Amino acid sequence: MHDVPNRQIRAAHTADTVTVYQAYSPLLGVPAAREGRFPPAWKRERMTWIKPSFLWMMYRCGWGGKTDQETVLAVEITREGFDRALRHACLSHHEHGTHPDVATWKRALRECSARVQWDPERDLYLNPLPHRSLQLGLSGPLSRAYADEWTVAIRDVTPQVREIHGLVRAGEDAAARALLPAEIPYPAGPLPHLGA
Repeated sequence: MHDVPNRQIRAAHTADTVTVYQAYSPLLGVPAAREGRFPPAWKRERMTWIKPSFLWMMYRCGWGGKTDQETVLAVEITREGFDRALRHACLSHHEHGTHPDVATWKRALRECSARVQWDPERDLYLNPLPHRSLQLGLSGPLSRAYADEWTVAIRDVTPQVREIHGLVRAGEDAAARALLPAEIPYPAGPLPHLGA
């Protein structure tokens, strides 16, 4: 993995869709997967963070073991929506070289409905890797669009998560890796406003 760019979006994607991951309590996650859409109880006015990296999601939710993150969802959304969010996103922190100054960054942050963090990607044992993975926060109109317009399918991947985690705990790395989603570089093009 030494040739992986420091900041690169890697995801399972098709010509029309990209898969992102989220984890919820069973009260939200189970009906979302059953219906293939987010239920009315899903708070559309709150910022929601989506993650194209399966292993980063496992790090965040502790393999589905954290409270209110027991149900892991694979959410297939339109690439059109994902690309729109990336175009209009702002880094969640000021970064010298990406922003001309702090005031410009703060103004952009106030005006945008999408935020990006580049966090260390994770290996099978959830240790940090030297390259970064995208976390995309959506709020306001983009959060609503994500839930009600962009979502194509929602799958409960909790059984897969448990199986992979069991193999990792048993030291069966090759078998665990074989069950991971195939995440390849996502053709987002240069993203200079996001430092990538």
